[in-house]
Amino acid sequence: MAISNEDRQFLARAFELARRGEGFVEPNPLVGCVVTQGGQVVGEGWHRRFGGPHAEIEALAAAGDAARGATACVSLEPCCHQGKTPPCVGALLAARVARVVVGAEDPNPVVSGKGIAALRAAGIAVDLADDCDEAAALVAPFRKLITTGRPWVIAKWAMTLDGKIAALDGSSQWITGPEARAAVHALRGRVDAIVVGRGTVERDDPLLTARPAGARTATRIVLDAGANLPLTSKLARTAGEAPVLVAAASDAPAERVAALSSRGIEVLLLPGADQGARLETLLNELGRRQTTNVLVEGGSAVLGSLLACGAIDEVFAFVAPKLLGGADAPGPVGGPGLATIAHAVPLERLELSRLGPDLLLRGHVAPGVCAR
Repeated sequence: MAISNEDRQFLARAFELARRGEGFVEPNPLVGCVVTQGGQVVGEGWHRRFGGPHAEIEALAAAGDAARGATACVSLEPCCHQGKTPPCVGALLAARVARVVVGAEDPNPVVSGKGIAALRAAGIAVDLADDCDEAAALVAPFRKLITTGRPWVIAKWAMTLDGKIAALDGSSQWITGPEARAAVHALRGRVDAIVVGRGTVERDDPLLTARPAGARTATRIVLDAGANLPLTSKLARTAGEAPVLVAAASDAPAERVAALSSRGIEVLLLPGADQGARLETLLNELGRRQTTNVLVEGGSAVLGSLLACGAIDEVFAFVAPKLLGGADAPGPVGGPGLATIAHAVPLERLELSRLGPDLLLRGHVAPGVCAR
């Protein structure tokens, strides 16, 4: 049976439910499920926390006996292996649903296609919405981590309408208004790590925490070749409240490494002759640690290095209706840049929203263009 418009409506609800798990379930994927009978919802659920019941289990429990002969619309292929929880395929079989509509196949090779095959082998009709962009977007960070061993990298900046992230004197607080800054705090509250360069720390002395606190407490990472993070900085002084990691060069002075370590700051010594090479190693290490989402807040040199090494997956660009001008005032993405317009990195799945007087432009880097 083909995917109907009604199926797509219920899948859209499953996607909406799945988003409620942001920040709570990683490194697991976001998943939502809606159980329907005769076009009516009889049960809903989503994966609420890492190690907790999966979306299908919650939705089937909510449906109870009404799940028998029902259709389950789930954003991601049901799992068929024993992990921290029993396989969802078994639960769907036990509930005796008649049909399952799947938003996307699971990219995990342990599951991929096998959950669908197991359901079909048991006589349950399964239809895959293989053209569903929203399902793909939901699972994109998980897919990146499971297939490449690297986290999903979100590049964020705030700029004026003429593309400046700071004035000639270096001041940047505040380019955007309180609504945009609140959105940044919400974003910080769902990621695993926040990355800035040492120049940003010296200029702004940021805390890099989510206020109010979100679902996650991100590790605050400073790219600092010489391990020169000031011990008087807000980051160093609050290392006991939220993790701080200094990504330094392998030849960073031992006394600086010791000074930071004595304050509870992790110092990661990375090989590589330049920032780009060290960033590559850092991303590999973060992936090894099962870091799913990384927010990079700048400055322009850091974002330029990420662009140059093809590591940006998503962009959050906050634009204020202000003009600064100045040929020497910095833009958001520095570094060597790309040689021609033909090499420009395109974004897709664009979303434009209004936040008080400011605009937020959000988009994914087109697959295969930049992300590695």
